[in-house]
Amino acid sequence: MIRKANIEDIKSIHALLKYYGVRGDLLPRPLSRLYDHLRDFNVCEDPETGRIIGCCALQFCWEDLAEIRSLAVAEAHMGTKIGTELLEAAFLEARSYKIKKLFTLTYRADFFKKFGFIMIDKSELPIKIWADCIHCVKFPDCDETAMLKLIS
Repeated sequence: MIRKANIEDIKSIHALLKYYGVRGDLLPRPLSRLYDHLRDFNVCEDPETGRIIGCCALQFCWEDLAEIRSLAVAEAHMGTKIGTELLEAAFLEARSYKIKKLFTLTYRADFFKKFGFIMIDKSELPIKIWADCIHCVKFPDCDETAMLKLIS
């Protein structure tokens, strides 16, 4: 079940992102930043256990640009289309706000290619998005792939 995140979900989202962050599969986010961006998140709740088994954030950057970030699915639920459902929920939300372009910085370019994202040079992204990057442990040596998708 995909739904908007609520305050009780933050620690589960943090644990999921931390797990993949330690593995180097995505960049972890501090707990305080998750509280700051709670409204950006959709989660997938396991209907049997009530546990959070996936998350994805849509963060607005500009009048026509938003970022897909922190897309993660619990390892035991990989291959069950939860990532696809979370991404499609983000697409729907972006369209409802009349967003025209979505980007992501990812280590999983092949996954995003399936949904029409294309690789771009990071320099094509507006300077405004780099505000978060300054706090990243990998700054200024970012090794993520920048990707862009036009939506209608």
